[in-house]
Amino acid sequence: MTLFSKNPEKKLRKEYETLMKQAMEAQRGGDIVKSAQLHEKAEAVLKKIEKP
Repeated sequence: MTLFSKNPEKKLRKEYETLMKQAMEAQRGGDIVKSAQLHEKAEAVLKKIEKP
């Protein structure tokens, strides 16, 4: 493992956090459908993170 190697889990966690934030903002804006879609995408990313 090198000093500058990428950590795929870190990238997935960042993507998860971004999706959850977007979902929250969509819900606050009244777009429940978009919020649900973003939550679904975030859950898929979370499953990739938790996969052994």
